[in-house]
Amino acid sequence: MKKLIIAALLLAPVALFAQKFGHFNSVDIIQALPEFTTAQNELKTLGDQYQKELQAMQDEYKRKIDNYTAQRDSLPPVVLERRQQEIQELGQRYQQTAEGYQQELSKMEEDKMTAIRQKVLGAVKQVGDAGGYVYIMDTSMGIPYISATLSTDVTAEIKSKLGIK
Repeated sequence: MKKLIIAALLLAPVALFAQKFGHFNSVDIIQALPEFTTAQNELKTLGDQYQKELQAMQDEYKRKIDNYTAQRDSLPPVVLERRQQEIQELGQRYQQTAEGYQQELSKMEEDKMTAIRQKVLGAVKQVGDAGGYVYIMDTSMGIPYISATLSTDVTAEIKSKLGIK
């Protein structure tokens, strides 16, 4: 019985070291996903469309200022005041539109990236469960040090779970 207790005590530290730790790089995985490329293309297309609309508003604003400047000496004060107000309203509308577009693009990007991160997290959990890992850490988050001898890089396994080559 004594030998059994001594053997258990000697093997306990070995059991502690037998725990498996893994690490992966989420940036590499996310950038390799087709969903990421699709999301980036959709955001770029929408951003380009918004930029064209804003450019049209800006061109109209410039045209109105140029017309106002050219005609300001020949127009009655009432007309000048109305045109100043139109120019000011157009400038405010441009600012509001630009801010709205920026918020919409940011929300769309966040929604798409959240879905992508959830998909990667699901694959990490599957790899962790299947491999019996205690921890799997994301190295792209700025972890100061991970021992390559004590931790396994599971990036390839996660990519495989996601169908990425």
